[in-house]
Formats: sequence, C-alpha cells, structure tokens
Amino acid sequence: MASKVKITLSGERPKNIVAVVSQIRELAKNFGMKIRGPIPMPRKELSITTRRTPCGDGSDTYEHWSKRISKRLLYVEADEKSIRNILRIKVPDDVFVKISLS
Repeated sequence: MASKVKITLSGERPKNIVAVVSQIRELAKNFGMKIRGPIPMPRKELSITTRRTPCGDGSDTYEHWSKRISKRLLYVEADEKSIRNILRIKVPDDVFVKISLS
C-alpha cells in the first residue's frame, strides 16, 4: 500500500540541499516511486544588527550579521520499504530533513 510522504529540506547552503534532492530523485527513479518536486520555498533571511561598543561612548557604529536559509519540498508516494531506503541517504550536517506522513 502506497503512502504519501512530505519531505522538507532546509539549510544554509543550497548546493548541499540540491545534492540531497538529487539522491532522493535517483532512489525514486530506481524504485519506481512517484515524486513531485523539488518545490523551492522562499528564502528566509535572518539578520541581527548590534552596536559595536557596549557603552554609549564614542561614535555610533553597528555590526550586521545575516543568515540565509533555503528550503525545498518533496512529495513522495511509495510503500514503506522504499521510504526506509530514503531514510538511509547520507545527509550533510548542515542540511535538516523533516519527514511527515500525509
């Protein structure tokens, strides 16, 4: 019996996300799974602006840091055995994978 699985990939480096997506697509092709995606989601930018000097003396100088997070969605329709093979894919440390049944 086939079940639908929603896979959400997120991380800072889009190259690593694309590499994981290509591995999943290759597995889907080999096992004959139905796959939809990758669907690119809007990139989230987290930014922090902070004052350089902890006290109020001196000139007003600020530091800016930003972090960009990319996301991709995949929908896979397969049986339980094929889904377990997807879970065995080697994923880089900076890519976060969330798998949910739908």
